[in-house]
Amino acid sequence: MPIHPFWIIAIIVVVLIIFGPGRLPELGAGIGKAMREFRKATSELTSEVTHTTQAVTSPPPAATPPPPAAPGESAPAHGSESASPSNR
Repeated sequence: MPIHPFWIIAIIVVVLIIFGPGRLPELGAGIGKAMREFRKATSELTSEVTHTTQAVTSPPPAATPPPPAAPGESAPAHGSESASPSNR
């Protein structure tokens, strides 16, 4: 339903009567600032939701096996205790 020009003129007249012509610039500046803040908050919320839903998940790094021991070298055994008898 389109807004009839009569209603626009009526709203302008009521605003002029209530606030007066001297306060209209302040009122316009306040409305403009509020609209900018609303747009900023909306865009920040939108970007945060978009960023959260597009979470980048990287695959876990593959475990690299240790290099093989050279022949003649003995590798320490896993889980074995110290060879010194003083620890017992």
